[in-house]
Amino acid sequence: MPVAEAVSPVPGVPTTQTLLKGAHPRKGLNQWLATGICGNDITSSVLYVSGIAAVYAGVLAPVVLLAVIVVLYLYKKVYTEVVEALPLNGGTDNCLLNSTSKFAASMAACMTILSYIATAVLSAKTAIEYLDHAFPYFDVMQGTLILMGVFAVLAIIGITESARVALGILVVHMLTLIALAIVGFASVPLDLHIFRENLTTLPSGSGLLTALVFGFAAASLGISGFESSANFVEEQRAGVFRKTLRNMLIMVAIFNPLMSILSLNLLPLNDIVRHKDYLLSEVGMSSGGTILSSVVAIDAMMVLSGAVLTAFIGVTGLFQRLALDQSLPRFFLRQNRRGTYHRIIITFFLLCASILLVTRGQLLSLAGVYTISFLGVMTIFALGDMLLRVRRKELKRTYVAGWGTMIAAALATTLGIAGNIAIDYRNVLYFLQYFVPTALVVVLMYSRIPILTGSLQILDRGAIKLSALGESIARRISAITQQRIVLFVRHADLRLLHDAMVYIRKNESMRSVVVVHLVSRSVNDL
Repeated sequence: MPVAEAVSPVPGVPTTQTLLKGAHPRKGLNQWLATGICGNDITSSVLYVSGIAAVYAGVLAPVVLLAVIVVLYLYKKVYTEVVEALPLNGGTDNCLLNSTSKFAASMAACMTILSYIATAVLSAKTAIEYLDHAFPYFDVMQGTLILMGVFAVLAIIGITESARVALGILVVHMLTLIALAIVGFASVPLDLHIFRENLTTLPSGSGLLTALVFGFAAASLGISGFESSANFVEEQRAGVFRKTLRNMLIMVAIFNPLMSILSLNLLPLNDIVRHKDYLLSEVGMSSGGTILSSVVAIDAMMVLSGAVLTAFIGVTGLFQRLALDQSLPRFFLRQNRRGTYHRIIITFFLLCASILLVTRGQLLSLAGVYTISFLGVMTIFALGDMLLRVRRKELKRTYVAGWGTMIAAALATTLGIAGNIAIDYRNVLYFLQYFVPTALVVVLMYSRIPILTGSLQILDRGAIKLSALGESIARRISAITQQRIVLFVRHADLRLLHDAMVYIRKNESMRSVVVVHLVSRSVNDL
């Protein structure tokens, strides 16, 4: 909504509003608790991104992973500007609501839903791959479905994450990676013959430029989860958001390239590609034996399972917000006796199961869908920042990213999307299979009034205006338009009120507006 001081309810993605056990609501999360929540999401990528990058870039995998870190640094600036100017939950949704329209924000939310689906499936599949490598007793596809089903049940029951538990998992994960790095580099051959052999090979005989572009596109998966801190900024103490971005950047910048370099020094490239689904466990096996490999597998299972649960809880908040804003049917708002949204959770589980079966659980296909949806959300966020700079000049900004930074960030993630499509065109087909139906539901929700009005006019022409069907349609139109919107205004500025009403008319079906004028407690200001 392009009005600085007249604020309508903003759809957000409150992925942690129900997760923060023990967090004092007035004080908010400190940087370590907040980092624990979003850090697990982004650092879990180290468990699969090194192998995926090596498939396309070969020995150049550390190079493309470093290039992705540069992109992450650019987006750190973009996110800081937008979120500190608009410190509300919602990330991309919130950015677009304040720079474009509610419809555009809802389309971005559809991409976010697909990103959550890919997050849950890829994390669950990788967790089972690691567990199967250490304890090979079950079918991976069945295990993935069972794991997602377990977390669906937990979400329906009402089991949620704790900020302190999330931080504990992150600390264990970091310690495991540090131990793997120490033992691994101590086991590297002194003559570096494995690394020197890998230097002579590019994957599939491809050219240098192709390897770099495809490798960069695939390695972009390594920054997935960076946007998660923006989804619960309201639960963080003042100044913490910027620190969470810094902490995530540091962790990814250290461990993603480091694990890639380690694997290239311990395993031949062909082995890295063959064991890409559980690469770090194999690195542990070659350097520390069965014990270290099992420790890495258990750590992977724990971290990736947390990502699955976060996806279920995150998408529940997103569906709920979209349904409350009438972008999705209110069917999803039905709660069970435990107060959870079982219809949302079951729908999400079925979508996850279907994409797992459609892609046959292939890691590269799942990663391609995930990367396209995630990079799409990131690109839209950068474009939203540009629009905010033009349309919301009056916003108070504590940080300003340069135009060059915003453009470079958007171009980099666009290149990543194009690269993933070029790697395998089926990736975009899988993406569209799920994005288009979701977007059509949103379009239908926005077109309800024209559709219902048109139907009523057809009935009028048929001289059956007083039929039960006509009366039912009229009541439905009235029920939609008479729902109330609450508008909070700081100053009695007619120009701002006019802009707010124009925005509501363009973006909302409701026509009943309650204006709340916020004034100072001082009698002199009344």
